[in-house]
Amino acid sequence: MFATTPLRVVAVSAGLSQPSSTRLLADRLAAATRERLAAEQDTAGRDVEVRVIELRDFAVDIANHLVSGFPSAGLREAIDAVTEADGLIAVTPVFTASYSGLFKSFFDLIDHTALTGKPVVIAATGGTARHSLVLEHALRPLFAYLRAVTVPTSVYAASEDWGSSGDEYTEGLPSRTRRAGGELASAVLGRTVSGASRTPGLDDGEDAVVPFEQQLADLRLD
Repeated sequence: MFATTPLRVVAVSAGLSQPSSTRLLADRLAAATRERLAAEQDTAGRDVEVRVIELRDFAVDIANHLVSGFPSAGLREAIDAVTEADGLIAVTPVFTASYSGLFKSFFDLIDHTALTGKPVVIAATGGTARHSLVLEHALRPLFAYLRAVTVPTSVYAASEDWGSSGDEYTEGLPSRTRRAGGELASAVLGRTVSGASRTPGLDDGEDAVVPFEQQLADLRLD
């Protein structure tokens, strides 16, 4: 009997402190993705491997690679883990209304075609909700340039979001985290975010399911 390749989900956290709210958000998104993948019938017989990469551990290696062009063995392994993952979670703290320099420097080291078609959840943490648009004006364009497929739901966690369940107008952080993790799991499995099959049948006609990438392309055109 042949071994089944596990599904690999990698979360990249650019948090600098320890403990870090950025790492905590990465952990929660990874857990939500793992939970959804484990619940799907298509993963029967397949393990789900989740890894969190803390960029603070590679800060010096990243700087050395930028100036020398040669990665350390540990940094090379971390880059390979990201490029070979079935699904990616990318989380950064907000610095000066954008992603952190450490976050950007790491993804500067990744070949611009290495993430082509890879499903990605983008997320960020900050002290105030006023910076939540960093997800749309900074992170989403970055991963569009890297040719990744960012899922529709992005997650921003301000200080007041931790422990909040939201209100009648706004989803709380736990709900947004579960939704983003579910969308990433569906994309990893080659499904639309609703869980329907990506590939329409011969008899689907006008009701055929629209491929996930096409849904995102349509969203960008609107």
